[in-house]
Amino acid sequence: MPKPWLIAAACIALLAVPPASHAAEPLRLVLATATPGGGFPAYGEALAAAIREVDPDLTLELRASKGSTENLVLLRDGQVDLGLVQGEYAYEALSAQGTPPAVTVVAPVYAAPGLFVLPAESPVRGIDDLRGKPVALGTRSSGLTAMGRTILRGSGIDPEHDIRPILLDHAGDGPAMVRDGRAAALFGGGTGWPGFLAMAEAPGGARFLGPSAAALPAILAASPSLRRITVPPGTFPGQDQAIETVGSWSFILGKPGLDPASAARLVAAIDKAKPALARRLAHERPSDPHDLAEAVPASWLHPATAAFLRGE
Repeated sequence: MPKPWLIAAACIALLAVPPASHAAEPLRLVLATATPGGGFPAYGEALAAAIREVDPDLTLELRASKGSTENLVLLRDGQVDLGLVQGEYAYEALSAQGTPPAVTVVAPVYAAPGLFVLPAESPVRGIDDLRGKPVALGTRSSGLTAMGRTILRGSGIDPEHDIRPILLDHAGDGPAMVRDGRAAALFGGGTGWPGFLAMAEAPGGARFLGPSAAALPAILAASPSLRRITVPPGTFPGQDQAIETVGSWSFILGKPGLDPASAARLVAAIDKAKPALARRLAHERPSDPHDLAEAVPASWLHPATAAFLRGE
């Protein structure tokens, strides 16, 4: 029989051992992105990897889609938990919903300045010079394509008749079409947008065009989701002057009835993962949930996001 002093020593040793910490419950959320080669798939991959660093048990499962418009359908049908939606489409969809909204804003993505990119040696010097030329506007379901049309209309150009619009099957097809002459320019958004980087890093380099100062008021009046954005000099290789343009926030939207605990955990992870996300998005300012305070009406926010912004 064990001696009493041995039993006492064993009990003391057990009491000295701290209880095992409870690992977070595994959580998997499906995030719809867009077609390969665009900004949304690149952002989704960066976000999923950054979140793994701060919450290894939280997995973002990425699902390719046709872009913003399809993502809204997938969300409303409950086929995905989350969807990346560009500002033009997000504002339209959220404005049309009741109170509280069915689809809600969970987190911001980034502010995307809209620009046309073309080879550096192109004779095109302004948006008006694109009249009559083939222009790759983006994919059919992309919010960036909608932004490009808004910028053209505000510049006095009918995007269906004054240019030869090209709609892409995949966002990544655009740079090659510009380089081989099938398109005079490509529209896109975001300082880290893959199409812009591919053009800027190609032999011969690239130039970027925003709307004229005279066109900005008409463009902003046409879309409540757009904001003035200045692209600082040196943002792209060979860019020695600031570019004034417009852009909008893109968002992570949640499906109707998205579990509050899941949303709260995701928002907290995104906030904590900002440094990790910044490393992966070297050309974009990382998302910060606090940006939502000025980006959208509070009534559009998921309740868990609203609570986070209140510090609860």
